Amino acid sequence: MIKSIKVMLCPNNKQRTKLFACAGLARFAYNWALDYEKQHYESGNKFISDGDLRKIFTIMKTEKAYQWLNDYSNNIAKQAIKDAVKAYQNFFKGMAGSPKFKSRRKSKPSFYADPCKIQFTGTHVKLEKLTTSRKTNRNSIQSDLQNQTE
Repeated sequence: MIKSIKVMLCPNNKQRTKLFACAGLARFAYNWALDYEKQHYESGNKFISDGDLRKIFTIMKTEKAYQWLNDYSNNIAKQAIKDAVKAYQNFFKGMAGSPKFKSRRKSKPSFYADPCKIQFTGTHVKLEKLTTSRKTNRNSIQSDLQNQTE
């Protein structure tokens, strides 16, 4: 039996900005993997596996220009690279057309969040590296504030 949870998120502006940034990271990683794979193939080399691409991406994150990648969960980039490799494999098997780069304007902003790293509290959903707050529940926060003022 597969269990699923459907959650409606109502983010504020700061949270919405973070979510769109995560979707931008997924788009960046997908496009980077697709470009790297195409350049590698056009130069006459063999297909690169997603594990090897992820290792190259991890090394790239240490460069100064790509330090911003460390602010987000590595699972977002990992799944985007896997998706790009799968799209490229399906193209060579004849199951799909040539994979296209994702556009900021036309593609649906989405990203993968590892289910075991999502935390649910009474009123909040916390994703890995998206929140700096360690607070658990709005009601407990309000009661703590009331106790401090008394």
